[in-house]
Amino acid sequence: MNTAPSTRSASQSGQRFEMPGDDDSLAGMLSGTAVCEACGAVHREGHWQWAIAPAGAQAVLCPACRRMEGKQAAGHITIDGGFACEHRDEIIHLIRHIEMHEKAEHPMQRIISCCIDDGRLLIDTTEAQLACAIGEALERTYQGELWLRHVKPGELVRLHWQR
Repeated sequence: MNTAPSTRSASQSGQRFEMPGDDDSLAGMLSGTAVCEACGAVHREGHWQWAIAPAGAQAVLCPACRRMEGKQAAGHITIDGGFACEHRDEIIHLIRHIEMHEKAEHPMQRIISCCIDDGRLLIDTTEAQLACAIGEALERTYQGELWLRHVKPGELVRLHWQR
């Protein structure tokens, strides 16, 4: 098993990652339409979406809210380097913009936490796809080096961006 970071960017890998807690794990348990009692996302026709919940919708906790509540990240990003330290606020703004854009269309894509530890910016996401989108945006916007570590499907994806 190769666990060494790869220099392939997330966009080059072309993979989509299915994680425990994604739509499919709850979908089989739902009968009819459901609404998340925490965020208001609606599960209809096999997908979570932002919509008005119809009367009688089953109240549940959506996969993203379950991940946030349990701090169960599907994606982890580490950002460091001199450039990253000097432009931290700008980078955080970009990250929040990516989250807002992705979440508007895909309610399950959210940031669980964003913190600074020992000079590094650490971000945990509810979906691997969001982590990859953030990593790709950092690489596209600021260049630098992006490493992706994805051991096997169904496990946490780790990205490391440095400049």
